[in-house]
Amino acid sequence: MKTRLIQAVGTAAVLLFTGCATNPVTGKKEVMLVSEGQELAMGQQSDPAVTAQMGLYPDKKIQAFINEKGKKMGAVSHRPTLEYQFRVVDSPVINAFAIPGGYVYFTRGIMAHFNNEAQFAGVLGHEIGHITARHSAKQQTNSIIGQVGLMGAMIASPRLAQFGDQAMQGMQLLFLKFSRDDESQADGLGVQYSSKIGYDASQMADFFQTLAREQEAKGGSAVPDFLSTHPNPADRYTIVHQLADEWKQQNGNPKLAINRDQYLRLIDGMVYGEDPKQGFVENSTFYHPELKFQMPVPTGWKHQNTPQQFQMADPAGKALLMLMTAPGATPEEAAQALAKQLGLQPTESRQTTINGFPALVFVADQVPPQDQQGGQQAAQQAPGVRVLGHVIQDGKNMYALLGVSAPADFPSYAPQFSSVAEAFRRLTDPDKLNRQPERIRVKKLALRSNLSQALTSNGVPEKRLEEMAILNGMQLNEQVNAGSLIKVVGK
Repeated sequence: MKTRLIQAVGTAAVLLFTGCATNPVTGKKEVMLVSEGQELAMGQQSDPAVTAQMGLYPDKKIQAFINEKGKKMGAVSHRPTLEYQFRVVDSPVINAFAIPGGYVYFTRGIMAHFNNEAQFAGVLGHEIGHITARHSAKQQTNSIIGQVGLMGAMIASPRLAQFGDQAMQGMQLLFLKFSRDDESQADGLGVQYSSKIGYDASQMADFFQTLAREQEAKGGSAVPDFLSTHPNPADRYTIVHQLADEWKQQNGNPKLAINRDQYLRLIDGMVYGEDPKQGFVENSTFYHPELKFQMPVPTGWKHQNTPQQFQMADPAGKALLMLMTAPGATPEEAAQALAKQLGLQPTESRQTTINGFPALVFVADQVPPQDQQGGQQAAQQAPGVRVLGHVIQDGKNMYALLGVSAPADFPSYAPQFSSVAEAFRRLTDPDKLNRQPERIRVKKLALRSNLSQALTSNGVPEKRLEEMAILNGMQLNEQVNAGSLIKVVGK
């Protein structure tokens, strides 16, 4: 026993010695089992999945803006030789995030809610800070990296969510939930980096108030993603303001930019909220104008739409419906590809027609993965799910609608799965086909007034006044001068 103990201690010492690295930000040695090369490889592998799942927002001037600011900030960071990549992804969710290897993403949702360049720069610095301090590598070392969908948690039960993870066609991402210490450190780096490139970092603190108001407006039930794992926004507001003031004092109180008008003109015309062309739900029906189909959403079911798939889940979390595209030249080929990809063992299938579309219907059980140590016995004990699949052919497109539940619940849900699939049909309504998204519209005020009056005079209905106040980062009773720019939304 003594010999084994000595060997174990020796092995641990070797691992600690060989796994130590100097943190670029703190300059301190720390245990790091992920090399910089591995970190870069993680980013290179994950980036295509992020862009495929969320889509890129196609605006060259906005992309040029974040490239310019991002490269400039990367050059003054603690890892100036890293080749940073910056993306705006096509999501209405308010979020910014970074993945290992220098990849930084902003949703169009968060870009719409910034009200000046300084706010953007502060958040940019925060995300670059996660990269320079190697927070993702530290999380990997501590084995607490979690796999979650980029658009949020699965909307069904954890048991069915496991199936949903596989159905994402390999697009599940390494998504990092950092500790509060890491988040606080990233806030400090955001102040430092944004100040270094000439922006007033206190504006980042002001943006935290916008996020907190957005959360409060939704009843506290929908935390903006950028806040979901971060310290209390009120505390952050105070601390970041203090850090920004300290940086100014230590550096001779330089004049730092805010650039409100320049930023608002940059985002004038940006899509706001859900983009109908990506699909939308109205009156319990899912419409997809680009692909020209429609299908019902069961009454009361939750739903979530991404470029990769449309999910529906019953409120009890016992059943899940997923619509996605599938590879193959025929419904039979597509069904075979899905079975292989998702580990499905078909028990029955039949050809049919659904509203003029060739289709294949099949029932299958998911084959649980065999445990390496438990073997077949462990596999037999693992809970499985049963699937009612409909593969529908529309020209070269193959749509797979998969209804998923536990085997015991399957008889209760199968009729509902079938009724949804059998109502899949061509979308012909011109109103739905031509539905346009709302966009940010920047208006110049002719008269001095308060924000409420300014919004009302620009056609904002009373029920949306508070929403627009949050979008502008202002209070409704706040005074706005003639010549000022404000944001409203319109077609």
